[in-house]
Amino acid sequence: MVRRSFILLCGIGVFCFISYNLVRMPVLALFAQSLGAGPERIGLVVSVSTLTGVLLKLPAGALSDIYGRRLLMQVGVLAFALPPFAYPLIADLNLLVGLRFIHGLATAIFAPAALATVADLYRERRGAALGWYTASTQAGALLGPVLGGWLVYAAGFSTAFMTAGAFGCLGLLFFFSLRLSPLPPSAREHGFRAVLTEMLKGFRLVWRNKRVLVTSVTDGAKMIANGALMAFLPIYGLAVGLNPGEVGFLFGIQGVTSFFSKPVMGWASDRVGRRPLILIGLAICAGTFILIPQVSSLPILLALAAGFGFGEAVVSSSTSALVADLSELKTLGAGMGMQGTISDIGHASGPLLAGLLIAHLDYQGAFTVIAAVQLVSAAVFWALVKR
Repeated sequence: MVRRSFILLCGIGVFCFISYNLVRMPVLALFAQSLGAGPERIGLVVSVSTLTGVLLKLPAGALSDIYGRRLLMQVGVLAFALPPFAYPLIADLNLLVGLRFIHGLATAIFAPAALATVADLYRERRGAALGWYTASTQAGALLGPVLGGWLVYAAGFSTAFMTAGAFGCLGLLFFFSLRLSPLPPSAREHGFRAVLTEMLKGFRLVWRNKRVLVTSVTDGAKMIANGALMAFLPIYGLAVGLNPGEVGFLFGIQGVTSFFSKPVMGWASDRVGRRPLILIGLAICAGTFILIPQVSSLPILLALAAGFGFGEAVVSSSTSALVADLSELKTLGAGMGMQGTISDIGHASGPLLAGLLIAHLDYQGAFTVIAAVQLVSAAVFWALVKR
């Protein structure tokens, strides 16, 4: 039963994140540019769906502790499947921003509940299990951008968006085959006031857990760089002579590396420890990130994208497991929601920060500042989160 549920969760992760990432990169930035957006507006369009996660991941994780994981995941999967079909109807940047906010419900609601479910299923081997699950979502990050870049290049934006919707519907079909434990007694027997009290109690317990908070901030620093790449690597790639398909391969190689690295690094974090791997991963992310705007050769850019993907895998496979380790059992969903919220703050601020820096400096200066943020966060994590 546990193995079947885990395999289905991984399948849902593959199809839903193919759908989400097919829209998100490189298609979204190019689509916004085709509607007349400049650097600052592109940053807003790319980051606004992440703002949904900033607002909702912590409440969604806490509600999954009360109402059960399945209900929250069902809402999230629907948000993966339906919004892509609306993109071909968009011709105004303000409407695009609104649709992106709605589309962000997918990861905002689904992600913390799914991560908490994996942590529930495998309490003794969390690093490895979370590594395999996040690798399945990374498979979506691998296939989505490659397929999206190729579809835009070969068939246009509408075909890319409709294909994303089809993959989301496949994830929905997998979800209906998933069987999880029934609703907790608190959800069935108590009213809204009791549920709200329990949710706020979970908020307080997680917020007072300094090590969970610092670990989540560290993961958020990595996501600043990830968000900046998602928004401006397509624009930079076209500026140095790449076509949309080649830009898609940059994201694809990043996803390939992360996909194959996450299970291994999750297994390593169970044995070596979470802290040193998080530090090493952030250093790799910062080093590769700062070099990207220094080069224009596709092979070198592919190598740097792969390096960033490996560093990202090292960090994320360890931070999720460490947050689960440090969270109390009854607030596990809230802990994963806290990590997701702070991670999304980083992800949302990355495109906005990069857009402002690029508009006033250049790519080299902007990427240097963001790499420095990652290194500072690594030092703070090492000082504050003890063994």
